[in-house]
Amino acid sequence: MLKNYIQAKLETAVKQYFKKHPNVKLVVIAGSAGKASTKIAVGTVLSEKFKVRLHEGEHDSDTSVPLAILGIESPNDVRNIFQWLKVFSAIRKRTNHPDEVEVIVQELRTDTVGQIPHFGTYLRPDLAVITAVSAEHMEAFKTLDVVAAEELSAANFSKQALINRDDISGVYAADIVNANISTYGTNDVAEYRFDTSDYTFEDGFTGLFYAPEWAAPVESTINLMGDHSIRAAVAAGAVGVKFGMSAAEVATGIQKIQAVNGRMNVLRGLNESIIIDDSYSSSPLTVQLALQALYQLKVPQKIAVIGSMSQLGESSAAEHEALGQWFDPLQLTHVVTVGEDAEKYLAPAARTHGCHTVSFKNALEAGAYVHKYLDKGTAVLFKGSQDGIYLEEAIKVVLHLTDDEKKLVRQSPEWLAKKQIFFESVTK
Repeated sequence: MLKNYIQAKLETAVKQYFKKHPNVKLVVIAGSAGKASTKIAVGTVLSEKFKVRLHEGEHDSDTSVPLAILGIESPNDVRNIFQWLKVFSAIRKRTNHPDEVEVIVQELRTDTVGQIPHFGTYLRPDLAVITAVSAEHMEAFKTLDVVAAEELSAANFSKQALINRDDISGVYAADIVNANISTYGTNDVAEYRFDTSDYTFEDGFTGLFYAPEWAAPVESTINLMGDHSIRAAVAAGAVGVKFGMSAAEVATGIQKIQAVNGRMNVLRGLNESIIIDDSYSSSPLTVQLALQALYQLKVPQKIAVIGSMSQLGESSAAEHEALGQWFDPLQLTHVVTVGEDAEKYLAPAARTHGCHTVSFKNALEAGAYVHKYLDKGTAVLFKGSQDGIYLEEAIKVVLHLTDDEKKLVRQSPEWLAKKQIFFESVTK
């Protein structure tokens, strides 16, 4: 098949590239949650000292990872052999000539068993960052043990690895055979950590970044929202330290990290309200973390808009129901759910916990409902995913500026056309 032939050729090209450019370092980011934010954070910090290449978009095919590593665009028509000939011509040019890049930062995604280990057949990263082990694509993985083995395999085929001490249980240590492992996070036992001294909504987290290589910590500010967002910044700082960056370079890089679109990104809402856009994806762990961040805010009213979590397989009902305990009636004036599983399982659990809860079939209806309750200082968390949820479309209903729509996820012409068909089908 053409697809398999192209894939094999691309993987061989990646190996040839690193053989020709042995001084170019490769950092890979794997994990059940937080990969994109961590990737961008790592790239931001490393850019204080190095010339960095990373692909900011999604990797939705087997060919996208090697192409992103090589910095070559995918052909418009992947079935057109002549377009692929042009791609391989560009790859040869990049391989056989000097490349200004010094570090490549690459996200590794998986939705079935064996995808992460396969990367190890043609990649030998200098450093792997493993962000989390939590429920994901459970229709394929079935158990968290399988998820852990999949994600942590990246640590084993890399020269060294950084493991998130907060969001990866120690019970999975047996899955790691690489002895060159360090930990990061906000936990006191993490080797690389950030101790928060203060937090304000305007300025973010102020505190000290600790690294075992340094005699003393360095003060820095993390302009993000949510304790879990700190972990991405700490991972980035840790990578910088391991690559020889100074304390001043790391501190400055950390301060420049910004939220990624659709991942705890704060936007201005109608009537001076606060919109927390976490609409890119959703899982039990990330819902809990997003709620904790919402609860930190000192505002007059908080609303949580939660979409059904997809790709949980047979555990979907239990996972949605278990989330009910995280909805605090003393914190939330409204819980709004979107999607079938959220309505059937999460909403009743939230009501049992004492929350005022309403459910809607689609994001547009949810956005219209929230619009009625926006007052000055109201904070609204939108936490959802694709697969028929699309809470970014609910956010459009409550934005102060339509120009901010470009900061929302899934706004390409292809995505907008797909969503138009979906909303027309569910509103008939």
